[in-house]
Amino acid sequence: MSEKRYNTMNEYMKKRFGTKVFKVSLNAGFTCPNKDGSKGLGGCTFCSPSGSGDFAGKKGDTLDNQFDMIVKRMHEKWPSAKYIAYFQANTNTYAPVKELRRLYDHALSLDENIVGLSIATRADALDEAVIKLLAEYHQKTYLQVELGLQSMHEKTAEKINRGHSLKEFNSAVKRLRKHGINVVVHIINGFPWEDKTAMLKTVEHLNTLDIQGIKIHMLHLTKNTKMAYEHEQSPYTLLTLEDYVDITVHQIRLLNPSIIIQRVTGDASKDDLIAPLWTLKKFVVMNNIDKLMRKHDYVQGDLSGK
Repeated sequence: MSEKRYNTMNEYMKKRFGTKVFKVSLNAGFTCPNKDGSKGLGGCTFCSPSGSGDFAGKKGDTLDNQFDMIVKRMHEKWPSAKYIAYFQANTNTYAPVKELRRLYDHALSLDENIVGLSIATRADALDEAVIKLLAEYHQKTYLQVELGLQSMHEKTAEKINRGHSLKEFNSAVKRLRKHGINVVVHIINGFPWEDKTAMLKTVEHLNTLDIQGIKIHMLHLTKNTKMAYEHEQSPYTLLTLEDYVDITVHQIRLLNPSIIIQRVTGDASKDDLIAPLWTLKKFVVMNNIDKLMRKHDYVQGDLSGK
C-alpha cells in the first residue's frame, strides 16, 4: 500500500519496472462500432468527438510523430522514465487482425524504453481472433486491455447509448482473463439519474470479476456531445466536489484491495469542458480524497471483506 492508502498505478509500475513509467497516449485513427452503424450511431452520449482521446496524439499524424512530441513534453518532468504505448482514442481493437498486429508492432518498436501496451476498447469489439492476438502480446510484453463499463446498470447503459449489455461486458472480462490478460475497467460517477447507492453497486459488481485495474472518472459534460445538448435544454444536477470525494472514497473502501487504482479523477480539455468546472482542479480532487482517507484512517478494501 502506498502513502495514498490505496494501490496506485505509479507504485505498481515502479515495483515492476524499477522506475517511473508513464503512458504515451496515441491516436491510431480508429473509429467505433457504436458510431459507424455496426452497433449504433452517435456513440456514447458523453463521449467527445475525439473518442475520449482528448489528450492523445493528433489524428492523422504518424505514430512516430505523436510519440516523439508527447515523450519530449513528459521528459521535462520525468527525464529517466520508461513508457507504455497507449492506444487511447475510440475503439482500438476495431480493425482486421492484420492491421492491429501492424499497429501494435509498430508502437512497440518506437523506442527501446517502451515496456508495454495499453489498449482501450469495448466489450463488443473483442471477437476470438482479436483475443487470440492479444494473448500473443500478453506473452511478449506487459499488456493491459482497458474496457469502458461506466456503470453496471442497464438503465444507464440505455440512457448513454453504450450499445452493449452488462452480460457482454462480463463475458469479455472472462474471455480476456482466460489468457491471463490484464483488464482495467473505466467507471463514471455522477450520472444524474444515479444515486450514491447505484454508484457503489458498480464497484461491488466489479469485485465479483477478475479485474486488475480500475479508472474512476467524474462525468464531464463537454462541447459537441449529446449530454451537453441535453444539459443545455434541461440542466442536469451534477455532483459537487464534496459529493464526488465522498462517493469515490466509499468506492475505494469497497474495492478489492488487490485491484490497482489507476485514476481517481479524470481530465477534460479546459476549452471543451462545460461542467462541472471543479473537475479542472484535478490535484484538489486528489488531495481531498487523500485527506478524507487519512482523517478517518480509511484504506482500500476495508469495507470489502477481503
